[in-house]
Amino acid sequence: MNISTDGVRISVNTQGNGPALVFIHGWVNDQTVWAPLTENLVVDHEVTTWDLRGHGKSDSPPAGQYSRQHALADLSVVLDTLGCPVVLVGHSLGGYLALAHALAHPEDVAGLVLVAAGPGFRKPEAREEWNQAVLASAEKLDQAPGVEEISMHTDAMVIDRLAEITAPTLVLLGERDKRFAAAASLFARDLNVQASVVVPDQGHMVHLKAPGECAEAIRSFVASLV
Repeated sequence: MNISTDGVRISVNTQGNGPALVFIHGWVNDQTVWAPLTENLVVDHEVTTWDLRGHGKSDSPPAGQYSRQHALADLSVVLDTLGCPVVLVGHSLGGYLALAHALAHPEDVAGLVLVAAGPGFRKPEAREEWNQAVLASAEKLDQAPGVEEISMHTDAMVIDRLAEITAPTLVLLGERDKRFAAAASLFARDLNVQASVVVPDQGHMVHLKAPGECAEAIRSFVASLV
């Protein structure tokens, strides 16, 4: 199914029945990265995956149309096709977007699953360091012009307002994903974290490399929300 936001077609796929889960992938991935995990969860959940603009089968608009606001507007339209509230499951950038949406529309969010995700950066120099790393990576990747903007940070809005988010939260992290370990500690302090699961011997793509462990943690978390 394709839906349209400001003329940009967004590829969306929904299957299964049960508690509603909406998955948000990370930068330079697409919705297929969730397949090993969703194949497990779809037997007793309604599972929705979608491609961020400039990724997968979604349209790639011109540069300048990949801001956080554009991505969040796309997410809102995806959710408009479903019955809310839902559990938002986000990996990396997707987790950041899930947090931002929970701030803007808490009524949409029954729960959050943050997979190897972070809340952004409070210090301008840390944001600049991240953004420069994104730009350096983008030069090596075959992406449409401007897509890197979707992964760049311009403010501290999410990290400064973390404590406002009240949705029950599950944190999933690979043991070797040291970059996001500090974020997990911050989540434990400021969010309503119901469980934090560190999967042994896994890195940043923990949901792809250890789908069984991640599915078990998500299924248990969602069951606790009922």
